[in-house]
Amino acid sequence: MRILFDQGTPVPLRNYLAGHEVSTAAEMGWSTLSNGELLNAAEKEFDVLITTDQALKSQQDVSRYKLAIVVLPFASWPKLQPHANRIALRIGHVRHGEYCEIEVE
Repeated sequence: MRILFDQGTPVPLRNYLAGHEVSTAAEMGWSTLSNGELLNAAEKEFDVLITTDQALKSQQDVSRYKLAIVVLPFASWPKLQPHANRIALRIGHVRHGEYCEIEVE
């Protein structure tokens, strides 16, 4: 699966996604793209977008994208790391066009 990390997605999460091709928006040269532009570009090259943008769903019509979108609850790696295996498992089972908000205790 080809996965794109949006700005703010903790890069160490990449280490929990073995077997997947992971790139960041910065690596793709897409750091300055708006959300709509990023979704359009990502849909052409990736299967999943992982973001920390909680407002994405209210700002974009995410239902029109074939790209799966996974929203993390925050960008703090120390807070996410204890849940990284469960997050990676969920990402591994996401389907095209699915919008998924990850919740952690």
